[in-house]
Amino acid sequence: MPQTKRALEWLEQNHETLVDWLRQSVAIPSISTDGQHGKEISQTAALVCDFMRQAGLNNVREISFGESYPYSYGEWLGAPGKPTLFLYSHHDVQPVNYANQWLSDPWTLTRRDGRLFGRGSADDKAAFVAQLGAIAAWLKTNGSLPVNVKVLCEGEEEVGSRNLQGFFKNHRECIEADVVVVCDTENIEVGLPCITSALRGIVAAQVKVTTAHFPVHSGMAGGALADAAIVLSQVLARLGNPKEEVPVPGFEKNLKKLTTEEEALYAELPFNEAKAREDLGILPGVPFATPQGRTMYEQTWRHPSATVIAIEASSIKGASNQVLPTAEAIVSCRIVPNMDPEESFNQLKDFLEKDPPFGAKVEVIPHGPPVAWWATDPRGPAFTAAMDSLTEAFGKKAVPIGCGGTIGFVGPLVEILGGAPALLLGIEDPQSNAHAPNESLHEGDWKKLMGAIVRMFGKMGHLTPETTR
Repeated sequence: MPQTKRALEWLEQNHETLVDWLRQSVAIPSISTDGQHGKEISQTAALVCDFMRQAGLNNVREISFGESYPYSYGEWLGAPGKPTLFLYSHHDVQPVNYANQWLSDPWTLTRRDGRLFGRGSADDKAAFVAQLGAIAAWLKTNGSLPVNVKVLCEGEEEVGSRNLQGFFKNHRECIEADVVVVCDTENIEVGLPCITSALRGIVAAQVKVTTAHFPVHSGMAGGALADAAIVLSQVLARLGNPKEEVPVPGFEKNLKKLTTEEEALYAELPFNEAKAREDLGILPGVPFATPQGRTMYEQTWRHPSATVIAIEASSIKGASNQVLPTAEAIVSCRIVPNMDPEESFNQLKDFLEKDPPFGAKVEVIPHGPPVAWWATDPRGPAFTAAMDSLTEAFGKKAVPIGCGGTIGFVGPLVEILGGAPALLLGIEDPQSNAHAPNESLHEGDWKKLMGAIVRMFGKMGHLTPETTR
C-alpha cells in the first residue's frame, strides 16, 4: 500500500529523532514509588505532551485529579466511520537499585551491543515513543490516519495504577474506543513478535509473627524464648514444599486446564534452558523450581505462585544480641484462571495461620488490593490485523503467549468497553532487565514494533467499529 509504505519510509528516515525522544525521556528520573519525585513526573508528563503535539495529535493536555500524578493525553479523531484505538503506555519508572551494578549512567540513554540502556528505556518510555512515532509517520506523510486514536500515557503504573479507575470514571470520553492497544509486555525472545493474551492476577498478604511483648537479651533467654524470626521462617517455609505442585492448599481447586491447542502452542515455543538460566541470573547448581515435566512458560503463565518479597525482623546494621519478639514478611501470590482473588487470600491466610510453631501469634492481613487475572481468545479481526502486522514487520510469525505478571487495568477497561479486543504488544525481551540494573531495549525489535504499529493502523482502517471483534 503506498500510504503504509510512505509511513514506513518516514520511520526509517527519522529513527534518530525518535531515539532522541527516548533519550530526553530517560533523562528525567520520573520515579513514582518513593513519593519524592513529583516534580520529575510532572516534567515527563509535559515532555510526553510535547511529543504528542509534534506527532500531530489534537486536544493534547495533562490530566490530574485528586492526588494523582499527571497523565498525558492526546487524540486524533479525523477518520469518521473507522475504528477508534485506545493506546496505553506509562511514563513513570522504578528507582535505580544496585547502582554499583549499572555499566552506564541509568539516566543517560546509552547504545551498547545493539541495545538502548537506561532506566525506563524498556519499561515503558519506549512504548509511548513507538506509538507516537507510528502516528507521526502517518500524519507527516499522508496528512491523516486510517483510524481514530486516543493516546493515554499514565504517570502511576509503577505504584499500581492507583487512580486509573478514577480516570476511567471521570474521563470516560477519553477511553471510549473499539480496540485497546497496550505496549507494556514482552516478546519471549529477541526477534519473535508476541501478543499477550493472558495475565496472572495478584493477591498479597502481610504476615506478622509475635512471640513476646519485648526483646530479651539472648544470653538470658536464647534457647528458652521462641525467636519470632525463626518462627516466621518456619511459617514461610510452608510455601516452598517441593512435594506440592501448588504453593497453598485450595489453590488448585478451580485451576483451568490447558486445552489441547494450548499444549501444542507451548510445546512449539522456543526455550533454551541454559540461556534462560543466564537471563534470570540463576546460580550454578540451583535448579528451576518447576515440577518435573512442566515448562517454564506453562508454570509462569498458567499456574499460581507464592513469592516472599520482603522480610523484616531487625536491622543488620543495628543488630543486637536479642531474641526478637516480632517479625514480618510480605507474601505476593500470582493467581490464574479461574481463581477468585478473595477466596485465594482466605486460603493463604488459613494456611499460614494454622498450627503456628511454638504457639506463636501469627496474623495475616491483606497487603494492597487484590487484582484479578485476565485472559482473552486471541482471535478475531483486530487480533488478525495485529498478528499479521507483527509477522510482516519482524519477518517471523507472531505468536500468542501468556504473561506471569499483572496489568490490573486491562480487565476492568475491557469490561467498561463492552468486551473490546485488547492487544498487548511486546516491547521488552528476556534481556531487558526491567526494574533491575542495566535495563535495556533491543533497538532492532523496537524499530520493528513501530513498523508493526504503522501497518496495524493501515489494516485496521479496512475495518469498521462493528467488525473489529
